[in-house]
Amino acid sequence: MNGLERILATVRFQVPDQVPVIPQVFGHAAVARGVPLERYLTDPAELARCQLAAREDYGSDAVFALLDVNVETEALGSSLQYRKEGYPTVAQFILERPSDLSELRIPDPRRAGRMPVALEAARLLRREVRDRTLVAGCVLGPMTLACQLLGAEKALFASVDEPQAFERMLDFAVDLALSFGGAQLEAGAHLCVVFDPSASPAVVPPGFFRELLAPRLRRLCAGLKGMGALAAWLHIAGPVEPILPLYPACGVDIANLDYCVDPGRARAAVPGLCLEGNIRPLAFVDSEPRVIAQACARVLDVARPGGFILSSGCEIPLEARLDCVRALSAAVRDQGRP
Repeated sequence: MNGLERILATVRFQVPDQVPVIPQVFGHAAVARGVPLERYLTDPAELARCQLAAREDYGSDAVFALLDVNVETEALGSSLQYRKEGYPTVAQFILERPSDLSELRIPDPRRAGRMPVALEAARLLRREVRDRTLVAGCVLGPMTLACQLLGAEKALFASVDEPQAFERMLDFAVDLALSFGGAQLEAGAHLCVVFDPSASPAVVPPGFFRELLAPRLRRLCAGLKGMGALAAWLHIAGPVEPILPLYPACGVDIANLDYCVDPGRARAAVPGLCLEGNIRPLAFVDSEPRVIAQACARVLDVARPGGFILSSGCEIPLEARLDCVRALSAAVRDQGRP
């Protein structure tokens, strides 16, 4: 099996030739090659070169046409501050209050901000790997985009003080994600990771997720799959166990598990859902390959015989040790066939 076949078999709970491995390597792919991060985030050819190198070095079954969490808000008019040693941050949010949303329009992904960088990166990666390796794009989930448009504190207050205006923001966020996601799929991505860390129970209560976010995630997942995405991959970090049972009704096919979530309990909660994770991300910085191997062995013992992708619990840090990242794929090889 190649990487894409391996992942699709796993999502369908068929038994693959081996457990898929997807280190969540984004900006680290640039750092590992000595490429300035800002160049990686603005040059699609450099991003593609770094991702392909990381795939070979780490034995990954996927590559990521993914920049950072500020792409959508920048395209809408937020100003960013680029930093030499890290990802850009929002210097000024485009919205002062939820009612200002009436002045915004869905941007053209082929023209606005760095959206074209993501599209071209997806095109280049797909041209190179074809259907041998999964090409993953990315869209922000509705809660995270709301926070990126208004600022997290203002967004949370708005959900209470201006609920109707806040819900319009969430709907706008889904519309934008479908537009941007559709363009990425057309460019060559096999799917788009729905990245929504602000939907975590560490940020908003499970009831908030159930009432406000789950219906919109359902529309987003269905829309992406309707445009050709091979699966719906939801990435929410933190203690997601209280909201995991809601994922199947949202149309989620792959659920990210952070390191704080016990994979055995997660499997019991959603037995028919493909899980992905959950090695502690900072372990790739402050640990040793043998410790990573031990953690992988524990996770793989729970995960077998199918429906599990071995990965980091969230993004692998920029400063991760290369030998620690390599330990992920080595752990699968050492375990043999599932």
